[in-house]
Amino acid sequence: QVQLVESGGGLVQPGGSLRLTCTVPESIFANNIINWFRQAPGKQRELVAFITSGGSTMYVDPVKGRFTISRDNAKNTVYLEMNNLKPEDTAVYYCRVIQYWGQGTQVTVSS
Repeated sequence: QVQLVESGGGLVQPGGSLRLTCTVPESIFANNIINWFRQAPGKQRELVAFITSGGSTMYVDPVKGRFTISRDNAKNTVYLEMNNLKPEDTAVYYCRVIQYWGQGTQVTVSS
């Protein structure tokens, strides 16, 4: 049974930072692209960033330069470091590996 476990969401003020964490089963961690998605209220779920097994990364334009995706192979863990957060970053953030999704973690950016 595959289970992705997310953590790190919360409430922050504009300009603040959060680090999201997703732990991934070893069986699918090493050889697959790992993605972060988000879904804001009333909007479609959208890709935010991904990282390949070789360490290549991609970010969508709204988060480019502010978010960093990384992986710790020893811990089977992927991170999304979010800096200079804006209210429009408010969403539920999800980790995804192939067809498997995490439970989502709420990020709220508000004064």
